[in-house]
Amino acid sequence: MLLETRALTANYGQFGALFGVDITVAAGECLAIIGANGAGKSTLMRSITGVIRNEPGMVLHKGEPIGALPSAEILKRGIAMVPEGRRLFASLSVEENLLIGGQARKASGPWSLEAVYDLFPILRERRKNPGTALSGGQQQMVAIGRALMSNPELLLCDEISLGLAPVVIRDIYAALPKVRQSGAAIVLVEQDIGKALAVADRVYCMMEGRVTLVAKPAEVTREEVHSAYFGVAA
Repeated sequence: MLLETRALTANYGQFGALFGVDITVAAGECLAIIGANGAGKSTLMRSITGVIRNEPGMVLHKGEPIGALPSAEILKRGIAMVPEGRRLFASLSVEENLLIGGQARKASGPWSLEAVYDLFPILRERRKNPGTALSGGQQQMVAIGRALMSNPELLLCDEISLGLAPVVIRDIYAALPKVRQSGAAIVLVEQDIGKALAVADRVYCMMEGRVTLVAKPAEVTREEVHSAYFGVAA
């Protein structure tokens, strides 16, 4: 198994955010994690990437405990994050923002500057522009490209469609199959249930820090998703 969490818990001070969360991600798989605001989705991503430290055995990468490792060590293992809000470096150009991703983890693989530009051609045109001078959708493309530059085995995407126009969301989601073709697994945190179900092999639904549903999209009903998402029947 590429990644798994076992009885993962997380707290913010005295406030409990995750309660015994178990997930698994196989190599090359696309996993969607859905849930309303406050469900614990982003906390789960922060726990996997070392932003929140846990007991070592609560997060496993290829069977090895990594729950207590710092973020830099997690990235070196091939787990890259596209954070909510994009978080580009305002003082750097598009190309400089992309190149930083490759410096954080120097690994051979399919992703290079040219490969990212082929995935998102508009970034080649804007490569000398300040990263934060782009539209929200183009900034999201930079954030995805920056993560890909580390040639990850696992790409974590936290709310990559949030606040973007439908036409831009379509372009970003169209890039995901190409990312999977490169060999990377994807964990997609998403509030848009339809988008998540359309691209995922499996879906986890979370509510109030707990997993309430695990299913293959083709095998789950709208009513089951609604109940798991909101805690009430449709």
